[in-house]
Amino acid sequence: MSEEKKGFFSRLKAGLTKTRNNIVHGIDSVFNGFSMIDEDFYEELEEILIMGDIGVNATTSILERLREQVKEKHIKEPAECKELLIESIREQMQVEATAYDFEHKQSIIFVIGVNGVGKTTSVGKLASILKGNGRKVMLAAADTFRAAAGEQLTEWAHRAGVDIIGGAEGSDPAAVIYDAVNAAKARNVDVLLCDTAGRLHNKKNLMEELKKINRIIDKEFPNAHRENLVVLDGTTGQNALQQAKDFGEVTDLTGIILTKMDGTAKGGIAVAIQSELKVPVKYIGVGETIEDLQKFDSNEFVNALFDVKKEG
Repeated sequence: MSEEKKGFFSRLKAGLTKTRNNIVHGIDSVFNGFSMIDEDFYEELEEILIMGDIGVNATTSILERLREQVKEKHIKEPAECKELLIESIREQMQVEATAYDFEHKQSIIFVIGVNGVGKTTSVGKLASILKGNGRKVMLAAADTFRAAAGEQLTEWAHRAGVDIIGGAEGSDPAAVIYDAVNAAKARNVDVLLCDTAGRLHNKKNLMEELKKINRIIDKEFPNAHRENLVVLDGTTGQNALQQAKDFGEVTDLTGIILTKMDGTAKGGIAVAIQSELKVPVKYIGVGETIEDLQKFDSNEFVNALFDVKKEG
């Protein structure tokens, strides 16, 4: 494991401390407090998982799988279930290898999300990650609605050492995208990363805006691989899930960037979101610096959450 990865894992583990206290201690008390596996045992587990923001959908799937395995393996002792439960949670969170195809193709990535979730920061960090992988990256500052969004993104572009195309505050985001797409083609850019406005309260306008932008891209750059990543704030728990559902109504979501996972007690939401939306968590953020956004790794997440000792 590289030093950077190791550092990230320890920050993730530290960041999930409150979630661990919230979920894992409860689970342990069930495993230690019950002498047999009965309905009461499953009900207690269900309550702890739901209260830990893992969500009804994921909890149901996790417990169904656990019941199956308990039967198959003729397990009688509650304590023997813990490994199975951890594995079941891990299964819920697997991300397909194809989830990162955009890293190797000429791609346009839309980053969406409400204001305040760390959207512009995530765009900047993502630019840095992709550039570090040897990709030629360009940013499009299409959040022309929020004052200072363009300035903030320009600052990130400088830090990451990538080009940026922007429009004046209040200008038409679709026009910015049009300019950016054509600049990306002219400069033979690998990845065009677009920061978009975080308005959700007026879904109709946002929907129209995204449709217009999509039409422009389809016309100007039909062969580009498309990716729509929604940024969600991990500290908001079930609220984040609702935001993702709302954005899912206006655009086809392909992945989730989960930010602010340091210091939240609601880290279980990572499991819920993936299960409810059938959209993978692709990146996870645990802090402010560029290194604090990394690809989501379900094994590492579950190891960090349950404080599983890792091999090697």
